[in-house]
Amino acid sequence: MITVCCLIIWRASDGFEAASEYLGRNLNEGVRGATINAIGSSMPELFTTLFFLFVLNDKDGFAGGIGTTAGSAIFNGMIIPAVVIFVVIAKGLTNKVEVSRKVLLRDGLSLLICELVLILLLGGTSLNWTHGLVLMALYAGYAFYMLKSMKLDSDTEHTDEDGEDEYEESIAKRGMLRSLITLDLEPLFIRGAINSKNAWTLLLFAMMVVGVACLLLVKSCEWLGDSLGIPIYFVAVILASAATSVPDTILSMKDAQKGNYDDAVSNALGSNIFDVCFALGFPLFLYTIINGPIQMSPETVKNVSELRILLFVLTLAAFLIYIAKRKMTGRSAFLLLTIYVVFTLYVLGRAVDAEAANEISICLEQINKFIDNLRFWM
Repeated sequence: MITVCCLIIWRASDGFEAASEYLGRNLNEGVRGATINAIGSSMPELFTTLFFLFVLNDKDGFAGGIGTTAGSAIFNGMIIPAVVIFVVIAKGLTNKVEVSRKVLLRDGLSLLICELVLILLLGGTSLNWTHGLVLMALYAGYAFYMLKSMKLDSDTEHTDEDGEDEYEESIAKRGMLRSLITLDLEPLFIRGAINSKNAWTLLLFAMMVVGVACLLLVKSCEWLGDSLGIPIYFVAVILASAATSVPDTILSMKDAQKGNYDDAVSNALGSNIFDVCFALGFPLFLYTIINGPIQMSPETVKNVSELRILLFVLTLAAFLIYIAKRKMTGRSAFLLLTIYVVFTLYVLGRAVDAEAANEISICLEQINKFIDNLRFWM
């Protein structure tokens, strides 16, 4: 079921890509990736966190939700840039990927700040609507800054008619039933020329398909966790996070193949900011407004605290790899992949109480106790 959900999200992500590329046609390179592309491709994380909270309820649902968003953020920060580098090298486009230092500093530092706030904010055993509101306000501030500082490039502006030549052919050649079965959504909604109306329709329908897949994904993770006898948190951190990161990976790969390296990397970083702030903050806000505060068990608090600290440490490591040299090479990609593999092994080790993983967990717990002393408002 998890594999099927991953395939559905993957197919629907093509619809995301076509619609978001058109709707963001007037945004500067790097801004589109960090805003429209990032929000569109991060809908799976938002839906999955919502369903974890409202289907599983309370502490287990929150643990699954933060496991998905944080795990997805780690996946995006490590796997997507690595895949982008390997793809362009394999296709012979270039042997090095250069991303604007401005884009890296802007989105990388914004992400680190958001993750630091997440660490300091979510302390204690009780969560309420104010925590979600603060996280959403963080993303609103980031999005406002992005759009406010953007300078439109008049040479790249398009009108609704600009897509006519690109979309005129081939739609009639593909059967409607085949397109529906294979979730090839673009031919179903875009006939002839793409415009704002059919682009929004395509985007919303793709979101609905992804939403259904995410509901199945949540139930599948619950069943798998029960059958293996491990907390759903560990299943969500590895499997649900990877499945929901498929659209981010697809969008970044396509941007990289077009030479839009700024958009390819900023999509991953912008998606992480959306995941950490809005995809976690909005479900938390909505759930606690309706059902009251979430009370977490000591085990859940420990797991969530560890993951928040790991998220910050690994993001910082990835950020240093990004900016260490002006251009990222295959060596950079290999290093990022290695870090993600080590993270995955640690999570699996914690799930089965492996001794080495528990030793690392004790160190993270000590760090969290130090951070507790910094929370003077509690």
